[in-house]
Amino acid sequence: MTEPVVAPGRARGGRRDEILTTFTRHVAERGYDRANFGDVAAELGMSKGTIVHHFGTKDRMLAEVQERYMRRRLDEAHAFLGRLGAPDERVAAFVHAGVRYSTHEPATTVAFQREVVRLTDEPGMETARAQRDAYRDLVVAVLQDGVEAGVFVPGDARLRSLQMFGSLHWMWTWFDPAGRLRPEDVAAEFCRTLLRGLGVGEERVSAAADPAGSVARCVAEVCAPRS
Repeated sequence: MTEPVVAPGRARGGRRDEILTTFTRHVAERGYDRANFGDVAAELGMSKGTIVHHFGTKDRMLAEVQERYMRRRLDEAHAFLGRLGAPDERVAAFVHAGVRYSTHEPATTVAFQREVVRLTDEPGMETARAQRDAYRDLVVAVLQDGVEAGVFVPGDARLRSLQMFGSLHWMWTWFDPAGRLRPEDVAAEFCRTLLRGLGVGEERVSAAADPAGSVARCVAEVCAPRS
């Protein structure tokens, strides 16, 4: 799994990151409600008091998981949007990236996706909620730009973004990176379906969806695991 991004003002490494990584995996495997400090402490051979010292509450720990995840996703999105100019390429990049997260960061991605509903209105999630909204707004803007440029057929950009997120954010319920289809083939199929629905020509659809194409390579470079 990719090393977690450390929140500003906090030291890198040590027990704190170890605790958060273990908690994230427990949330991914069993859900937030069934994850608890006792199991994390037992696995790591420490007291629950140590976890409380570092994080305070379970709610605060989940908020940090969500914030770290979305901070990195936003950084990556800005990076690949800065390297890709065409709306169809940009939409495809979001799809390639979404499947890549599920493949290369399964625990953090599943933990985020299965508990994303908690960003709706729960206290303490304000930062993560704002980050999620900022990411959504990037996607909506790309979809709207495509319509205005005549690349996409007219339609509601916000609704289209929900269709896009719906296919990607529920991957945790069925996606197996070692399954029948390779992750890059899943991404390509998603791209083809989405871009055809937006009215993009077949030649450009094939290029944007291509697992070995320039869009997929750009995403792979931007989203490469950090050492």
